[in-house]
Amino acid sequence: MEFTIGGRLEVRITPADVGKRVSVRSGVNAGGQGAKFTDTVGVLTSWDEGVLSVTTRRGENVRIEAAALVAGKVVPPAPARRRGPAATFAELALATARAWQPVESEPLGGWTLRAAGGFTRRANSVLPLGDPGVPLGDALDRVRSWYGERGLPAYVQTSTGAEGTQEELCAGLEEHGWRREVTAEVRIASLAPIGDLDRDVSAVRMAREADEAWLSRYQRFETPGPHVLKVLGSGPSVWFASVPGNDPSGIPAAIGRCVVDGRWAGFMAVEVAPEYRRRGIATDVMAALARRALDEGASAAWLQVEADNEGARALYDGMGFATHHSYHHFRSA
Repeated sequence: MEFTIGGRLEVRITPADVGKRVSVRSGVNAGGQGAKFTDTVGVLTSWDEGVLSVTTRRGENVRIEAAALVAGKVVPPAPARRRGPAATFAELALATARAWQPVESEPLGGWTLRAAGGFTRRANSVLPLGDPGVPLGDALDRVRSWYGERGLPAYVQTSTGAEGTQEELCAGLEEHGWRREVTAEVRIASLAPIGDLDRDVSAVRMAREADEAWLSRYQRFETPGPHVLKVLGSGPSVWFASVPGNDPSGIPAAIGRCVVDGRWAGFMAVEVAPEYRRRGIATDVMAALARRALDEGASAAWLQVEADNEGARALYDGMGFATHHSYHHFRSA
């Protein structure tokens, strides 16, 4: 990071820069020998009583004493994309929501409260794409009550790391005692290179509905109820892929799901049985789904992958997927 002007470190941020993306350097014993420095990049979400809060791309809220600042500056709101399709946060947020719809929902101003019997956090969390219309504390009280009436924990889904994301909301949730449980990446790529992969996909079976065999490979529930089937079947144009295996009960070796929505193809539920891994079967599933999406006019791809899933991250790296932003689920204390 370059903080200097004429060879001097300078702090060029003030409380008036709250809400902007900043890069700061802070230190311990900065004026003496053995000084240690830490660099932080993110959105400046508050500057109160001599303490700054910076929310990073990963959704972490970093508190820094103003007296410990060595350097700081405002930086562009989001780094320039080097590959993949152009996309705004708002466009992707709506596309990902349409691909995984709840069983019931209710508006709270610009927020949407979503529930699906507890099946996945995505379908059982608040989607806050606007102003709730009331102070944050009052909105969160309503959220707790709404989910409590359904016997569900209260979650809010937020995003960070791109222009227009919700770093300030993340900081506000932490201030109200909510805690981040899960972080994942929303990745995007051009669709054609995935469909053009040199793979024989003749063994991949395609269907419009998730049958019992497909569900037997999907590892997100014990007994799939109607709410599970409704979420899995939601979306503008849904495809289910499966690759038969040698299991006598008919459980597939691999599965995948794709939702085609205008120019976007969203990939989900790509799972391979442990004994079939490292054979390229996941790539076969992705290629087959991509070809079907291309036939329907899609040109761009998105998927979500948890930050600690190294195997999936490596697979998608090889297909050209790059991180657009991160998303998080905050749970009420």
